Amino acid sequence: MDTKVRKELVLYAPVVNCIRLLTWLGNESECGLSMKVVGVVGSPRRGGNTESIIRIALDEVKKQGLKTELIMLAGKNIAPCDSCRSCLKTGKCKFEDDFQPIYAKLKKADGIILASPVYYGAATPQMTSFISRFYSMRGKPLKHKVGGPIVVARRAGKNFTFAQLMFFFMIHEMIVPGSTYWNVAFGRNKGEVEKDKEGVATVRNFAINVAWLVKKLKT
Repeated sequence: MDTKVRKELVLYAPVVNCIRLLTWLGNESECGLSMKVVGVVGSPRRGGNTESIIRIALDEVKKQGLKTELIMLAGKNIAPCDSCRSCLKTGKCKFEDDFQPIYAKLKKADGIILASPVYYGAATPQMTSFISRFYSMRGKPLKHKVGGPIVVARRAGKNFTFAQLMFFFMIHEMIVPGSTYWNVAFGRNKGEVEKDKEGVATVRNFAINVAWLVKKLKT
């Protein structure tokens, strides 16, 4: 498309239509409204049910015109907070590992989804280590971002784990949209979660609501 025509289209497009127009043109950032949702998988197992369900969520977010990124904690070196409180003096965590680059991506994101399988009745050690490190991030940098949890369970522990992750979003003053049910799904062996039709439908609807809320807040 001719550059002059392109600029004129952007100039006269109403804000409400700007995202649709520039997504079609292939450069929504010209409108200053390039929006992104990042999904973090807390499972130590790659290609498992938790990764499958969050990919379903992110695919739904993409359909709504937003960018997405999937981050796996599997294989990452993230030490848990040890309550040394040195960050209160230095303004940063004493540990330098894989947490910092992931945190940088979440800080830039408009939406954040944390997904974890249930391990022994709770979120995985990988996920709990990850969220514990946010204690060192002063000033609540995630405040007013959109987000929420997704939990996968074989049977029990799903509601507790869902609530456990919700505490993270609440303490950071984030905005959590609801869905048709709580964002939980069932599965043990790889791929089984996709057979949970109600769980998949709930996660899809949650993702749609995340995208809708991000757009509302950005426009």
